[in-house]
Formats: sequence, structure tokens, C-alpha cells
Amino acid sequence: MLRSAVFHLSLSAIFIFLLSCTGVEQTAQPEPSGEYNPTFSIERPIPYPIDIPDAFLDAQQRGTRTSDGTPGENYWQNYASYSLHAELVPETHTLYGSAQVTYTNNSPDDLDVIVVELAQNLHKAGTPKIDMTEITGGVNLTRIAANGTDLSETNVTARWLEGASGFINEGTQLYIFPEEILESGGSMDFEFEWSFVVPEEGASGRMGRSRDNLYFIAYWYPHIAVYDDVNGWFFDPFLGNAEFYHGFADYELTVTAPREWIVMGTGEFLNAGEVLADEFYGRYNEAGASDETYLIADYDELNAVTAESEDGKLTWRFRSDKVRDVAFSATLESRWEGSRTAVGDLSGNGETDYTRINTFYRETAPLWSEQTEYARHSITFLSDYMITPYPWPHMTSVEGADIIGGGMEFPMMTIIGDYNNAGATRLYGVTAHEIAHMWFPMIVSTNERRFTWIDEGHTSYHTNEANIDFYGSDRFDRRDTFSGYLQIAGSDYEGEIMRWSDFHYPGPAYGVASYPKPASVLYALRGVLGDALFMKAHLEVIERWKYKHPYPWDIFNTFEDVSGQDLSWFWRSWYYETWTLDQSISRVYQDAGETVIEVEDIGNVPMPIHLKVTFDDGSVYENVFDVDHWLNGHRTKEVRLQNGREVVRVQIDPEGLFPDVNRQNNTWSR
Repeated sequence: MLRSAVFHLSLSAIFIFLLSCTGVEQTAQPEPSGEYNPTFSIERPIPYPIDIPDAFLDAQQRGTRTSDGTPGENYWQNYASYSLHAELVPETHTLYGSAQVTYTNNSPDDLDVIVVELAQNLHKAGTPKIDMTEITGGVNLTRIAANGTDLSETNVTARWLEGASGFINEGTQLYIFPEEILESGGSMDFEFEWSFVVPEEGASGRMGRSRDNLYFIAYWYPHIAVYDDVNGWFFDPFLGNAEFYHGFADYELTVTAPREWIVMGTGEFLNAGEVLADEFYGRYNEAGASDETYLIADYDELNAVTAESEDGKLTWRFRSDKVRDVAFSATLESRWEGSRTAVGDLSGNGETDYTRINTFYRETAPLWSEQTEYARHSITFLSDYMITPYPWPHMTSVEGADIIGGGMEFPMMTIIGDYNNAGATRLYGVTAHEIAHMWFPMIVSTNERRFTWIDEGHTSYHTNEANIDFYGSDRFDRRDTFSGYLQIAGSDYEGEIMRWSDFHYPGPAYGVASYPKPASVLYALRGVLGDALFMKAHLEVIERWKYKHPYPWDIFNTFEDVSGQDLSWFWRSWYYETWTLDQSISRVYQDAGETVIEVEDIGNVPMPIHLKVTFDDGSVYENVFDVDHWLNGHRTKEVRLQNGREVVRVQIDPEGLFPDVNRQNNTWSR
């Protein structure tokens, strides 16, 4: 989604900022590192040290983060336990919700404010938005209580001058001021009751309803914001573009819907035997043991799937532990298919474990007949590739044409368009993409609203790897990722990867900086380090930060720690700038019996030179020249070959390891 940038900082947000116990991000002044030879002129920009916010450096000083990229000895996370209930009323498209939440403060700070996100208020008139959005009225909050005491709405003045308890609701943020301070090490109970009209394309196409036969419900409950060791409370508003930053929690979820609707949600399905008719409960169990696609309920059977009910309603129950969020679907006319797929040794007993696959799709989505296979392959491949088994009891794909064109991920749930026009290959790709999100950011839990590139970039990289495995390297390679970035590389349309996500210029800047460019840069880093060392560092990032909250500098530091290399030149060139890579063969000539190959670095991104020289007798000379020559300020490099054979061809980066903006000048032929 490509959105324009809007900045909004309310008086309430400023006040909450003043209450925060940690500092906001500051830009550290770069200091000179290393020395250069002053005997020659500097011909190019030389990458200077990267900017690291003071708040992150302070966290290192407090021992919650480290300079080598591992979580510090004092690392902590706050935690929550949610009991959520939703009732769906299709006649009015209304969801009625209630929640009981226990929030545990594991931080060293006492908290006199609790920040809660109400994402559905994006659909409220007057809430700041990046693009046009359906107005449904947003969330109608009817009760907020803290430790059993009902709270009333207050205002900044009353809070500031009188210390009044209560709450302030501004846009998508809810600020709760309990009567008591939540002390370090303590817990507090909260209760909420609310309702809202389900939009057709909610949260910018991430949830909603379609054709009176499908609901996909997400971003639907009061969600306590992250309070972390770097910035304290995270209260950046949801503007409809950049996504979310959530903490881990345990959830009990119940969904009440009319009897005919089939519900599936995040978590272990606890009462399948109660809500499914006997025959279909049997099929559901058989599907969970099948390695092939198994039909649980066909289109002409859907009115018989669920159990009878005296009041015409059924309540579906789910439970999940250590997840960032919960979502659920309710389908009326969707075929239900199931299967299982291997995830590796999740339990550590030396045996293969499996997860269940659920697929729901309507008759208007014929390509979805292969969707269960796509999900099986994606889960198994990615579990193996990241050496981190998919940890949850199911993965459910819901066809959601009219709500969404692409796809959107939630723990154990994804909604994807029908892809009738895009084709089966693209449907596999989006399936692998949304399922890859189960690792980034659902396990490695990043701040998507500021650093979308971490989860989307890693996921785009993993998607391409899944495509290669599924379709073969003759159909996909790393250049499929490069193409999305290179279309605007170095142009005025491009924005820096490290720019906060909602502050990119209108147009393709956000999309490219979030998806194909960071994926391309991961491939470039793989080219620099080599496959084995890159994968060692990449997997170490996952191992160190699974079920935690890494910041960009944790990832950078981990790669440097594992590789044993100073990669600051790489981070600066690719993540903080919009420089481009453009290495070229400028000349090949004879000099005093030597063949001289002159390589010119036209772009500003310094990268190693992978050089391949072919001689007239078919022999080949290959070498890799490190980046130091460019870092010393040069634009050209001479390679001299003492050889009597005639050079017939010279190539830079013959394997296509790097996203060079002009490969036309990478080859010289006699």
C-alpha cells in the first residue's frame, strides 16, 4: 500500500511523552572512525558511522541491550493475559466485544499511565489518516475499568493540574490513568466493553466484510501498547499505512455467531466437538492427520456443518500462548479444506511434529483449489530454512476478495485475495509471503510502524527463497527481488530504508523501501559474506531475538558479531542513504606486456568487486577484491594480469549477487 505522509502529535501525546520514563530517540553525532591517506584527493563519498539513537545507547548502558547484538542481562518485556469475547451480528454488521486483561509490569519503572491502541478508530471521523477511509464511527467504548474501578473520560488539563484518574481517547490511542500507580513488578486488571460497525475494507484492507458471506475480524479489541526498554511507551498513531508494534500475550478467545457461520481464529480450537456436527467433526479430525488436501465441507454441505443450537447461536473457543495478536474469520459460503504439514522437531524429542492447515475459499476463487498445497509447502520449507519450527497448532488461509487484493498476516491466520487475474504463481508467492510473516514479525517481534523494512524486507527475502524452492531456480532467483527495487533506485522517488515508515514521500518510496530494497540488500549482504556465513548470522538473529523485540541496531550488531567484520560501511550505504551500486568495466588495454582492466565505481555504494576474466584458450581468472579500495576514496581500480593469453571477456559480478543499477556496463567483450 502506498500512502502519503501525515504528521500528527496531539497535546495528549505530548503530555504522555513527558510522563514517559525513557528518552525519545535522538540522532547521535557521527564521530570520525579510521584514518585516510591525505596524499590523494577523495573522489567519492565515504560512508561515515551510522546514526544510533541516544535512547538505544542508553538501553545498552542499562544492560538491556548489548553492543554485540545479544539481549542484555537486564533485558525485560512487559506481558499481558487477555480474555476476549466477540459477538458478531451480521444483520447490522456489528461486533460487540468485552475483554478482561491482566497486564504485568516487568519493567524497572512505575507506570502512572497505560497506553492502549484502538485501531478501529481509524474509521472515526476526524481521526488523522493517510488516505481516504470508510467512516463507520470507530469504536463505541461503553466501559473501561482498572482494578475493578470504572473510569470516566477526563482531559489533559484535569490530569495535569489535579492528577485526575480516568481516560483520554485521542484518535487511535487511549490513555488510561488508573487511581493507583502500576508499580514495577506489579500487575493490574483492566476491563473493557465496546462495539463497532465492521467496515468493508477495514484498517486499510487488513480486515472487514465481503458479500454478506464473509467476515475477517482483526484490529478489533483494546490492545495494550508496547512499553519497552528503549523508548518506553509506544504511542505513534495508526494512520492506516504502516502497521503495528505489539507485545506478546496469552489469549483466551470466544466468538459467538449465528449457527450457520463457520468460525476459525488464532489459537488452539478448543471446542470443535461442540460446535461442529458429528460428521464434520470427524472430517476435521481426519484432515488434521492427512498429508494430502482433505475436503472437510463442500459448498453444498455448508448448512449442515455446525451443530444445532436452541438460540440459533454458537460460541467458538480458542486459546493461544505467547502471540502478538488474535484475529478470526466467519464464513458462510466458503469451502473448507484441511491437511497437516511437517514443521520439524518442535518438541525436541527427535520426532517430526506437524501443524494443521485450514483453507476457506468461495466458488468465485478457483485458483484456491491449490491453496492448501501452497500453505503446506510454505510452512514446511520456511520451518526448515529458518531452523525454527512453526510453533502453533494451525495455519489458516481465508480467501477475502473485496476486502483485500494482496494479503495480510496475523498469528495463525491470513487473509488473501482471490488472485483470479494475477494467476497461480502469484497466489503461491503471496501465500508464502504471509506465512513467512509468522517468523517476522510474529516470532521476531519488530516495530512495524517505524521499521516496516525489518519484517517486510526479511519476509520478501524469504518469499523469494520459497519461490525458488517451489518452482525451481530456472524460474526464480535473487534478481526477481532486485527488479522491484531497481525500477526507482537512485531516483527522486526513492526514500531511505531507515526513514520512519509513515514519513516516506507519497508514491512508491514507502513500498520500495519496505519490501524489495531491504530484501535486495539482504541478498547483497549474502554476497559480501558468502552463503554459509550469511546464513549463520541470519539464523543467529532469529535465535537471539525470537519472542523479543529487536531494533535495527540489534540486527546490525548481530551480523557484525557473528561475521567478525565491521560492516558499518554497508549499513550506512544501503540503509541510511539512497546511493546506488554501479560498477563498470571502463577500459581493457595492454601496457608493457600486461593486460590492464580498469574498473570504475560510478555509483556511491562501495561493494567488493567480483571479477571474472575469460581468455581466448577458454581458461578463466576469477578474484574478489575487497571494499577497502573504495573506502579509501577512489573511483577507479586497476587490475593487472601478467599473462600471454588474450583476454576475450571481462565480467563484474557474473553471478548477479548484487543489485547493480546498470548491468549493461558490467561486461566487456573483445
